[in-house]
Amino acid sequence: MARRFSAPYQSEPVSSLATWARNLAIFSLVAVVVSIIIVRFGFLEMKPALATFFGALACAGLSILVGLAAFAAIWQNGSRGMSRILLALLIDAVILAYPAYLGLQYRRLPPIHDITTDPIDPPRFEALARLRSGEGANSAVYTGLYSAEQQRQAYPDIETVELEVPVQRAYDVALQLVAKRKWLVIDERPPQLPRRIGRIEAVARTPIMGFREDVSIRVTPDGEDSRVDIRSASRYFDSDLGSNAARVTKLIDDINNAVDNAKPVVPKKPQAPAKTLPKTVKK
Repeated sequence: MARRFSAPYQSEPVSSLATWARNLAIFSLVAVVVSIIIVRFGFLEMKPALATFFGALACAGLSILVGLAAFAAIWQNGSRGMSRILLALLIDAVILAYPAYLGLQYRRLPPIHDITTDPIDPPRFEALARLRSGEGANSAVYTGLYSAEQQRQAYPDIETVELEVPVQRAYDVALQLVAKRKWLVIDERPPQLPRRIGRIEAVARTPIMGFREDVSIRVTPDGEDSRVDIRSASRYFDSDLGSNAARVTKLIDDINNAVDNAKPVVPKKPQAPAKTLPKTVKK
């Protein structure tokens, strides 16, 4: 009589909560990517685009809660699905890491969005003013002394750039750095007589979401030298989370470095060898 073999070993079922946690994480990742594309390319207005983004973050948070519940269920009944939980938690961590960092910045930095090297007479937004007149956009007018005092306390090193080069040279350096950063130049006016004041107005973008932040650069003569003032302001939101201050600080450093590196090095004159007196011959 032939021997019968028992049925193969039946593995434990996969936890449905683990599957839900993974699916929610993947959905939130797709929603985040879609919302970033919407904001960067302007497919929708700002509010619905941000609603999509924050909805994706909420899905990531829900995925974490479901993943923890799935872990507890697996611990109790021994079902499978731990790899799905770990994948979900990894995706959720990637999604929430940068917003968590921005949240810390929001608590640490002052709620201002308009940074300038000259709070008394900041560079104006002239060509950019029409772009800041839409619904929900910040005004093109400087925010005033309250913002200036907050800036002074948080970013005391931001001040007018004083250069020992002619005004045209300073303007050319600033324009080259704007082009290097690939900012969208809205208006450029080189320094010309009689006033000899140069202006550059451009639009910068934040690294990930691509929020528009407007930049105005003013170059004025100071005798034989020149002065450069910079203003960078967010087009939307009351707090920039430090992005404008970082942009202005980096531009100041790059202007100073570009001017210093372009200065000709004056070679030192070779020193004549010291003359030695002839030795006297003793008789």
